[in-house]
Amino acid sequence: LTCLLLTVCTLSKSLLVSGGCLGRCCQGRDLDCFTTDWRMDRVYGTCYCDQACLQTKDCCFDYFTECPARNCIVSEWSFWSGCAGTCTTSFRARVREVAQRPSHSGAPCPSLEQRSGCRVYTDFWGRNCEHSSGPAVITSMAFGKARPKHDHYGNPLNPGFCMEFTVESRTSHCSLVNQPHTRWMRYITEGFVVCVACEPPAMPNEGGSCRGDGRESDQDTLLHWQAAVNHQCSGTWRKIRKTRQCNCPPQHSFVFI
Repeated sequence: LTCLLLTVCTLSKSLLVSGGCLGRCCQGRDLDCFTTDWRMDRVYGTCYCDQACLQTKDCCFDYFTECPARNCIVSEWSFWSGCAGTCTTSFRARVREVAQRPSHSGAPCPSLEQRSGCRVYTDFWGRNCEHSSGPAVITSMAFGKARPKHDHYGNPLNPGFCMEFTVESRTSHCSLVNQPHTRWMRYITEGFVVCVACEPPAMPNEGGSCRGDGRESDQDTLLHWQAAVNHQCSGTWRKIRKTRQCNCPPQHSFVFI
């Protein structure tokens, strides 16, 4: 009887402390990734250590201990690429790399590329482009933070100003885009007040204005704007006033390009 009790106690202790998933964590759904041990639902039998066991509810009791979720880790953003073309509106891009891929239902990787509208303000010979007429071309304020604050010779540029507008209309294409670099267009909403910064390099040293900023127009004039990168996202707005700094919420703050 004593030997029998010792045997039962030893077996029970072994079953309770044995690591069912120790050394056998698997990605995705793997029918070969199983063992015989206690399951999470306190049933002893076949249990699994693959990611799919979370859906099928048959993970081994120590799944979360031996197979912890690992979130995706990405590197810092690289520097923005150059803006393609000359004297034209285009786009620039920056990328980041995956340092650790997600596993065991960890958080997925975010977008690895960003694009933003940009404009080249000189021609092939380095001469400043003429300010042509047309709609104001804008992009998200977040994409304007890396713009240069000095000219090619290291001289400080004019710090700029901000224009406030009331959005009168916009096309439906602004709400249809869903890429990371175009989601900001959804916040250009009819009836809302938006702030648009006019700053270098969109504002030349000698010019003191940005294309389409409407500084010389009265408040009754209907002005036109267009989103960078997506020419189908466009509309109209009316000027409210000029201020030294933009005081709108981030989602309603933009920048001329």
